[in-house]
Amino acid sequence: MVEPETRERVERLRREINYHNHRYYVLDQPVISDAEYDELFRELRDLEAQFPELVTPDSPTQRVGAEPSPEFQEVEHRVPMLSLTNAFHPEDLRAWYRRAVGLLDGTEPALVCELKIDGLAVALVYEDGALARGSTRGDGFRGEDVTPNLRTIRSIPLRLLDGGNAPRRFEVRGEVYFLLDGFQQLNRQREEEGLPAFANPRNAAAGSLRQLDPRVTASRPLDIFIYGLGWAEGGTAPETHWDTLQWLKALGFKLNPNCQRCASLEDAEDYHRRWVEGRESLNYEVDGVVVKVDRLDYQRHLGDVGREPRWAIAYKFPARQAVTRLLEIRINVGRTGSLNPYAVLEPVQVGGVTVRQAALHNEEDIHRKDIREGDWVVVQRAGEVIPQVVGPVLAKRTGGEREFHMPGRCPVCGSEVVKPEGEAMHRCPNTACPAQVFERLKHFVSQSAMDIEGIGEKLCLALLEAGLVHDAADIYYLKKDDLLRLERLAEKSASNLLQALEKSRERPLTNVIFALGIMHVGSEMAALLARRFGSVDRLATATEEQLTAIPTVGPKIAQSIVAYFRQEGNRRVLEKLRRAGVRVEERAPAEPLRQPLVGKRFVVTGRLEQFTRSQVEEKIKELGGHVGSSVSRNTDYLVAGESPGSKLDQAKELGVRVLSEGEFLELLRE
Repeated sequence: MVEPETRERVERLRREINYHNHRYYVLDQPVISDAEYDELFRELRDLEAQFPELVTPDSPTQRVGAEPSPEFQEVEHRVPMLSLTNAFHPEDLRAWYRRAVGLLDGTEPALVCELKIDGLAVALVYEDGALARGSTRGDGFRGEDVTPNLRTIRSIPLRLLDGGNAPRRFEVRGEVYFLLDGFQQLNRQREEEGLPAFANPRNAAAGSLRQLDPRVTASRPLDIFIYGLGWAEGGTAPETHWDTLQWLKALGFKLNPNCQRCASLEDAEDYHRRWVEGRESLNYEVDGVVVKVDRLDYQRHLGDVGREPRWAIAYKFPARQAVTRLLEIRINVGRTGSLNPYAVLEPVQVGGVTVRQAALHNEEDIHRKDIREGDWVVVQRAGEVIPQVVGPVLAKRTGGEREFHMPGRCPVCGSEVVKPEGEAMHRCPNTACPAQVFERLKHFVSQSAMDIEGIGEKLCLALLEAGLVHDAADIYYLKKDDLLRLERLAEKSASNLLQALEKSRERPLTNVIFALGIMHVGSEMAALLARRFGSVDRLATATEEQLTAIPTVGPKIAQSIVAYFRQEGNRRVLEKLRRAGVRVEERAPAEPLRQPLVGKRFVVTGRLEQFTRSQVEEKIKELGGHVGSSVSRNTDYLVAGESPGSKLDQAKELGVRVLSEGEFLELLRE
């Protein structure tokens, strides 16, 4: 029996992780450190392992990264690009090694250590010695075809040095990264142009590689290190990872010169210690060391567990920290009314960057850490994201420090602040609060929502201050004369903006639902709701019972959706969008809500003939079923293709019904 508190904690962790995934992968605007994200993820994974019945198909643990962008053609990875388990302490690394030794019947394998480049993972396919296709990692199973952009990176060979010794078709994998000196120069240039600076080199690399115009990519100082072979057709492959690296180097691929083969775990630990300090000498960001079992047959024997290989681990570097004084705690009001505290600091250098502000999560977290205004505090930049306040330096306290308390009234509009039961955040309930209106408008026009090119933060503010818009729908009623009244907006820019608004009227229903800014409804939930209801009108009239009948829609999400459409102001915005010609329904009829596989748990394994595993898993989810990554006593069906591996044995041992691909299709027809 799962306690209600545990269920609530799992739901809250998923919401937080999905939010941070969106900030990191879609918006390129992370708000917590990698270390904090890893801790959230680890807690969720541990809870789901302890209570398998809480695992849902849309849990962050069931995916690897971000969904492919609709702007690029989708590419399915022939072999999934999995993520790595993280080790933060020596005992974590040693525990991983002990598990590997145990699975190898006591054999202590040699290891290969590589610097963990903080960039963007890509896959490059070569045919007959020439680059045929390049794609991003995406969600690990499907990525984006960015071949034209990858061709602009000069360290990627368009043709191999020795194509005669290469397989006819094969794939290599690598990490695209941004040179640090180029990153600093690019941010200076963006600031001069009034554009937001990139948060870190990784975001700069991701943003550069996913440009629709390859000429923009070509203008950026991107580079790549190849770190392994994905798959190969024909030819004789090396027997170890180390020999594979040397073979790839001979073919003309750029490898990190600091890779090292280690005969023992102690050698790997020494390698990590050397680079904790040595990373400062590099012209690119590294956030740890990747340790891999060298022999490829050992790697195959160890296999994968969930989303991670057992034969490799990422041994992370300690977070970069500094000590400075916290001058003041201020409040930022978000689009859903959340009051978000942040620290104003005495400027301090952290990891080569001057830090003046740092994030604070909420009042409970501030009190738990006992952070006070006037404190000397430890600030860290883990993963090169927005700095965080770790905690106070108690030995430096003088007694003059001030405890922080959330204000009773909104600092922007003066409304009385509320704290909903069960939530950590305080909120301003006034949806007309200028800060909320501004944040909602920013969200509405953003790339992942209505994607209106030319409207950024400054123009949003200018439109509101000029009284030209009062809500997001008003932007569709702007005239050229209205825009020309704004300072520094020329006629050409005004025309381009009107064209962008016209184009955005045809955005898919998923984008429209996400753009509305309903609390707890992220991009994935918006896609699910668009498929289930087919129009905003049908969604607006849905009851909590109808919503919670959909797998992955919990009570809080359902309550939030119903409450959103109950507000008269929101209904007015929706009507204005409809009159403006914004698409508020899908062109195709909506899916029926009937879901015959509700309550059934599936695992899909092996190579299928008619469909990919991802397509089969998506169909199961659409029909209400749950898709897991491992076979357990709770599994109802194992769909097994060719080479099913150990999961077939586990299913037989546990008495789980095994379906061939044909039998699975027959089940669907029934």
